[in-house]
Amino acid sequence: MIDFDRVVIRYPRAAVAAVNVVSFSAMRGAVTAVVGPNGSGKSTLVRALLKLAPLASGSIAIDGVDLAHLDRRALARRAAVVSQRESLVFPLPVWEYVALGRHPHEDPWAAAPARTDGAIAGALDRAGITALGDRTTDELSGGEWQRVRIARALAQGGEALVLDEPTTFLDIAHEMSMFELFAQLAKDGMAVLLVSHQLNLVARFADTIVLLHRGRVAAAGTPADVMRASVLEEVYEWPLLITRDPAVGAPALLPLRNRGPRSPSQSS
Repeated sequence: MIDFDRVVIRYPRAAVAAVNVVSFSAMRGAVTAVVGPNGSGKSTLVRALLKLAPLASGSIAIDGVDLAHLDRRALARRAAVVSQRESLVFPLPVWEYVALGRHPHEDPWAAAPARTDGAIAGALDRAGITALGDRTTDELSGGEWQRVRIARALAQGGEALVLDEPTTFLDIAHEMSMFELFAQLAKDGMAVLLVSHQLNLVARFADTIVLLHRGRVAAAGTPADVMRASVLEEVYEWPLLITRDPAVGAPALLPLRNRGPRSPSQSS
């Protein structure tokens, strides 16, 4: 479980807190989605999990252990994090990059794991990139690179998986396959915490949605609790309609055209 308890995060010289007294838990066996407009504090929470954004107050704990008491290696053994942005200075074969996920579990002086290592082979397979194993990272498309990064997190293992916009650059089929994978990982007992702008996909797959607005929790609960027009219109400042997904019955968001006030010539 990942537990955020009254977390406050302030960036230097910022007039207001990026995250302001945010509390929620991402439970094992469930997909917890954090959503909200740009600048609402979603990625800042992920940065805090990576210890890249210090807390002004509050705490973050993983399975009851405060993040402040975990060094980076111990943290990496408990939770795998796929951040929104990452670039490599030097290209690597895909399988070697995925193998980096095993380092927190190995002796620092041990030889690098082989491609046939079960955790590496399994991660390549689950992310659907076994065929890319011998290619180098500079030969990948944006969508392929995103799936390779997810594979590294799967190889890393642990009891929690945290993903910031994990389906960026993915086409519909790969986007759906990744969400299906996240749901299966949760079913297998992991705590899956994902940040996403894909509200309709989130409503299909998430057990809990946490809606952030200006650094605070505007709503939290099941998709039905959060995906309400009265809530989302105020947060996103755009007219919309909530319907039902005909395939699974989940709430679905339909943005409306914002035609604005009519001019005098249009009224005549």
